[in-house]
Amino acid sequence: MSDTDSFIDEVTEEVRRDRLFGVMRRYGWIAILAVLLLVGGTAYREYSRATQSAQAQAFGDAILVALENDAAADRVAALDQIDAPSVEGAAVLDMLIAAEEALDGNGTAAATRLNATAINGELPEIYRQIASFKALTRPETPLGAEERRVAFEAMATPGAPLRLLAEEQLALLDIEAGDTDAALTRLNALLTDSEVTAGLRRRASQLIVALGGEIAAS
Repeated sequence: MSDTDSFIDEVTEEVRRDRLFGVMRRYGWIAILAVLLLVGGTAYREYSRATQSAQAQAFGDAILVALENDAAADRVAALDQIDAPSVEGAAVLDMLIAAEEALDGNGTAAATRLNATAINGELPEIYRQIASFKALTRPETPLGAEERRVAFEAMATPGAPLRLLAEEQLALLDIEAGDTDAALTRLNALLTDSEVTAGLRRRASQLIVALGGEIAAS
């Protein structure tokens, strides 16, 4: 390679570097901004997680302190002063308050509170179903047997989270209606269900015996 060619190559390389530096000076802020956004976004996510964790812990601690009161009325008053960090937390808090209201002899207020939670469209379905189930099983519920049956049948559909508990309530409604055979059939079906819990299995077995039925072989 001649000295002239070498000189031309060097000049060309210098021109390329100058152009590169020029581009970096003109648009380098975009890359810097992207890095800052990435780092800032990560920091914000970590801060949000830490904040949410602290709020959840404070919420749980406040509930435990409120439940340490001896009288149900005092527990209701203390729980009612707690600010929930989320709509789901508020639902859990309302269900706890309803339980304490029922213990304090105010079942009507408990049922009203549970029904309000059950129709809250901002809540995930599982929260609404739990609140509805609790409201339906309150003795103060204004719904008749057939209305409760329709509601429990909707909860007993395959794949529903409260399916087996709803089936148990349907068996109780069968007993209430005097249809012992239907109740026994339903209870024995519960015993053979692969998802039945130990507590539900025990209650179903006790009901079958109390009704004079026989526990089907699994």
